[in-house]
Amino acid sequence: MRHRRAVRKAHPKYEFKYGVHDAHTGDVKSQAEHRDGDVVKGEYSLIQPDGTTRTVHYTADDHNGFNAVVTNTGHAVHPEAPKARS
Repeated sequence: MRHRRAVRKAHPKYEFKYGVHDAHTGDVKSQAEHRDGDVVKGEYSLIQPDGTTRTVHYTADDHNGFNAVVTNTGHAVHPEAPKARS
């Protein structure tokens, strides 16, 4: 007679967040994420080189896979192009 051992399936659960605001380098970004079992939800944002903010809200699970919604806010600022010499 064989004995079967019950195998427990782990239920992963965590939450984290962090942010960076470095005035010296101009690096500004943040991330937050929450996992409960097979469902992950989170968001991250960063200031892009043109000055706009990109924010990504995402979810992931076994049924729907990974899905993200990306938004860009703010007004893009571009340096003036150098004038050609005559």
